[in-house]
Amino acid sequence: MKVEIYSDVACPWCYVGERRFARALGAFPQAEGVEVTFRPYQLDPSLPATPSPLRESLTRKFGAQLDAMLRQTATTAAADGLDLQFDRAQSVNTLEAHRLMRLALREGGPDVQRALAEGLFRAYFTDGLNVADPDVLADLAAEAGLDRERAAAYLATDEGAEEVEKEIAHAQRLGIRAVPTFVFDGRYAVQGAQPTSTFLQVLEEVQREAAGAVVGGEGDAEACDDGACAV
Repeated sequence: MKVEIYSDVACPWCYVGERRFARALGAFPQAEGVEVTFRPYQLDPSLPATPSPLRESLTRKFGAQLDAMLRQTATTAAADGLDLQFDRAQSVNTLEAHRLMRLALREGGPDVQRALAEGLFRAYFTDGLNVADPDVLADLAAEAGLDRERAAAYLATDEGAEEVEKEIAHAQRLGIRAVPTFVFDGRYAVQGAQPTSTFLQVLEEVQREAAGAVVGGEGDAEACDDGACAV
């Protein structure tokens, strides 16, 4: 079974969804036969490469409802063992992070890519690091199992940028408008940070080739709550 996770490092629900899916996969008896890969998506490709406080940009977008939204998201994430520090997070373009994720998959394989994804989420939401900074990214690459010098040399070029943008365009043609979206065997889609039990059920259904419906989250098209971040 192949599972493709369309996500953006700047989406808190992608972090929650990845954690819940990982827990479901750990409980799935046929987990060794599941290949998990991350596919790129950008919630806001217009962001600059220079970071700014995330709370400032979110305040401009959501106004007075922001504090309640962030509290709800952080509380939900904490129940899954994640520490979201929105006051520390930096808003920045995530293309470089996606380029590195592409390199991790190509040269390290799915396991290394998943380790890098975890590191990127933690760096963005917990440690407040700039995930467009080449040095930060090279360090995260090394932590995930890639050669740091190789990662740094790659990041110093624009290699992979066009391919990442093509993958994002492909996702949009598939109808993906919110992340995370989990695509099973190229046929069945699950949107949003669903409960672990839901992910496990879908894994079991796909394994039996019995799943035939799209399970969707209910994220607001202009919000980043209720389990999904939408453009």
